[in-house]
Amino acid sequence: MAPHARRAGHFAFYDLKRRVFCDLPARSSMWQPSEGRPRIANLGGPISAEPRINDRIRVPEVRLVGPNGEQVGIVSIGDALKLAQESDLDLVEVAATARPPVCKLMDYGKFKYESAMKAREARRNQAYTIIKEIKLRPKIDPHDYETKKGHVVRFLKAGDKVKVTIMFRGREQSRPELGFRLLQRLAEDVTELGFVESQPKQDGRNMIMVIGPHKKKAEAKAEKAAAKARHDEDPSEDQASAAGETLVEDEASVSDAVAAPQE
Repeated sequence: MAPHARRAGHFAFYDLKRRVFCDLPARSSMWQPSEGRPRIANLGGPISAEPRINDRIRVPEVRLVGPNGEQVGIVSIGDALKLAQESDLDLVEVAATARPPVCKLMDYGKFKYESAMKAREARRNQAYTIIKEIKLRPKIDPHDYETKKGHVVRFLKAGDKVKVTIMFRGREQSRPELGFRLLQRLAEDVTELGFVESQPKQDGRNMIMVIGPHKKKAEAKAEKAAAKARHDEDPSEDQASAAGETLVEDEASVSDAVAAPQE
């Protein structure tokens, strides 16, 4: 391909979309030379999410709200800035789309700090639902089943969902009813803490069921925090209750031992 002939006072560039060479005058407002190549001129910086304050508010008049929420009315921007300066506060635009825009007298630095603290507290208290997974075999041992059920109970008490997976191997794949009965048994054992959110279904060599908690994650987290606070305030209560249970068990065992010879 023959090189593209560039006219005097023009910049030549290759348009990749149209696959052609183009000429652009050197004095174009959209293109400026940069190291011998044309580039797009800067048409403006990024859009700021911060509200306009003080001298950045470029409107003739605003609807002014006082520092305590009182309505001042529609005033000129000069009078509003003067009031803000006399009160040693900032003039903040809180509703830019209103006509006229709504501005409020406030301490903008304090307002930003309080907003950041509220956002941080909201993120800290935010609860995410986590799906835990428990895997079982169709011919699981009774002791192992109780252990797995204990894990499911613990997850449901914490407000998490539980995905129960039955793994079939070899000839066990021809007996899917074994896994179905095992899942039904587990759902009945934890019916006080959760409900079957997704019914058992076959997925290749596995059978899957999802159990959802009756208690939400945030509620479980709040109860756990309250119990921890009570324990930190008065740990003697837990020790007294544990000692009382031990005493009751000892008394019961003694009574049984005394009553045995009479029989």
